[in-house]
Amino acid sequence: METMLDPTERLRQKFGESSFVTQPAKDGITTLWLALSKVKDVLLYLKTEIEHPYILLFDLSAIDERSRKKDPDYPSDNFTLLYHLFSFERNSFIRLKIALRGEFPTVPSITKLWANANWYEREVFDMFGIRFEGHPHLRRILMPETWQGNPLRKEHPARATEMGPFRLFDEKQDREQAALQFRPEDWGLETQSEDSDFMFLNIGPQHPGTHGVLRIVLQLDGEDIVDAVPDIGFHHRGAEKMAERQSWHTYIPYTDRVDYLGGVNNNLAYLLAVEKLAGIEIPERANVIRVMMCELFRIASHLVWYGTFAQDIGQLSPVFYMFTDREKIFDIVEAICGGRMHPNWFRIGGVAQDLPKGWDILVKNFIDYFPKRLREYDAMVMKNSIFKARTVGIGIFTKEEAIEWGVTGPGLRACGFDWDFRKKQPYSGYDKFDFDIPIAHHGDCYDRAVVRVEEMRQSLRIIEQCWKYMPEGEYKADHPLTTPPVKKHTMQDIETLITHFLGVSWGPVIPAGEAMSCVEATKGANSYYAISDGNTSPYRVRVRTPSFPHMQMLPYISKGYTVADMLSILGAMDYVLADIDR
Repeated sequence: METMLDPTERLRQKFGESSFVTQPAKDGITTLWLALSKVKDVLLYLKTEIEHPYILLFDLSAIDERSRKKDPDYPSDNFTLLYHLFSFERNSFIRLKIALRGEFPTVPSITKLWANANWYEREVFDMFGIRFEGHPHLRRILMPETWQGNPLRKEHPARATEMGPFRLFDEKQDREQAALQFRPEDWGLETQSEDSDFMFLNIGPQHPGTHGVLRIVLQLDGEDIVDAVPDIGFHHRGAEKMAERQSWHTYIPYTDRVDYLGGVNNNLAYLLAVEKLAGIEIPERANVIRVMMCELFRIASHLVWYGTFAQDIGQLSPVFYMFTDREKIFDIVEAICGGRMHPNWFRIGGVAQDLPKGWDILVKNFIDYFPKRLREYDAMVMKNSIFKARTVGIGIFTKEEAIEWGVTGPGLRACGFDWDFRKKQPYSGYDKFDFDIPIAHHGDCYDRAVVRVEEMRQSLRIIEQCWKYMPEGEYKADHPLTTPPVKKHTMQDIETLITHFLGVSWGPVIPAGEAMSCVEATKGANSYYAISDGNTSPYRVRVRTPSFPHMQMLPYISKGYTVADMLSILGAMDYVLADIDR
């Protein structure tokens, strides 16, 4: 049975013994190098023909290899193209690498194989200049059309101080304004049909229903949506580029700002990848503290979604009540971490400090307080007839469609699929907790709300178990690469003092290698793919966020609905612009 499930053996049988080079990876993910000429055939086989197929295109990204020392064992070249696929039946990832030569290489597009490859290929084109032959609309996606260069190439400046001064001459101003003009023909949209003249409507980039600086151009036939074009990137600030200029330690607060409602969930996703690279085992107490904080932030994030979703539908009161309850969570976070929305409290190997005296009283008070509030919100929102009329049967998609577009988290579970990485691939000790995976079955806006509301109750169950059974022990691993080492040990020997000094000033030297983490964040599957070349800074950090593929699906699920329905669909999606744009 094990041989049957081994994708490497199946691929060798199908494509030949010499078709692949296997690369060991510290995260245990099967990693294969293959020739560019075989990429489409191999991907097609993995998605449609192999037993227990890899039906989810989890991520597609690239690496600029030109500044890294070449490993003679692997066919790396100027650039590496990366495909991360996932099989739900196998409960496993596979990583495919393609070595690319030339300054601006061209590769075949796989947009006809996976729908969600569209935006991922556009991002690689935007960031690296790699072209995808056969892509239906290959243009920039995160950077402005007028941007010069490709930001994730190693020669591109990482800071504004390394670039020339910005001067807004009249000619440049005209060029920038012209680039913002929406021309339907550029996107393959018809301006009229035989029986209708279409209207184009901008929602955003500053519209209360977009929850941030997001622009959606709607093609309308009356009130009905014919097509939609999301225009993203307004929040892009180079989160992946920043990693290359920070130490492994000082990059932690930058992760807070990706899903800025998810708080420490971002820290955890990054740190799990780093800890795999460094071979650090986390003490049980540190794991339980991490889990408790992550679940508190899951509730806090869901409360923001709950209140603003109700507001989008037309209810004004819930958002005030729910933000008040979110403040109660932030009071706990502040007492423990010192920060509130962006705590920056998790560390390599554990957490920054042990829990303060009185933490248990604050947590217990919230455990006792919150269930009654959720019941009140059920009556106020979920049972409200207007809310139901605006959400039931709206924005429907199936499990198969969700997977095709890369939907994870509550959106996938609302289609009846009980997939949660906390259960299926437990990390940080989640396998020791008793909680359920909420699901619904209709895949509409209302069911996505049902799942998230029940998730708050399940998070509260986890938090209560943390409160009851918080273990004794260390809050940080006893490992030389934790930053910084426990302070009291620095007074015992000079080696630890030196390690402490270097860990704070330079940051740790993480062993060369690569590792990917995947966590069940507040909005879906969030992963960090960290690459070290044995230095004090990452060589490359790839951030795969859930909101990016979710927003890509918007045109698909909004066609045929009305403009008012669009706001219901956006609200039910629970996206964050920084989580899309990074």
